[in-house]
Amino acid sequence: MILIANLLVALVAALHVYFLILEMFLWQKPLGLKTFRNSPEKAADSAVLAANQGLYNGFLAAGLAWGLIQGAPAFAFQIKVFFLLCVIVAGAYGAATVSRRILYVQAAPAAVALILLWLA
Repeated sequence: MILIANLLVALVAALHVYFLILEMFLWQKPLGLKTFRNSPEKAADSAVLAANQGLYNGFLAAGLAWGLIQGAPAFAFQIKVFFLLCVIVAGAYGAATVSRRILYVQAAPAAVALILLWLA
């Protein structure tokens, strides 16, 4: 069970690396425009904010990766729980303020990973 939980934690971390790339490097490119349903003008106006948001997503990914490589099991558990809760809160806030889609793309995978981590 811990292997499955850790695979889901790794998936959540990988998603946040992808969000970092989208927000920091692809925001004004066709993939970024399509993903976030932005016009080129809106993307240009918000590029600095998106890059900042991407950096925070990178911190979430780094924290989850830290939890996965931490050698002390009890401490690793605490790290993963903390960062998964951060992802869930960020996803819930994004769903409430930006798009309900964020709840399913960001918060739901983290919630499933958290549940499996607790069950393991």
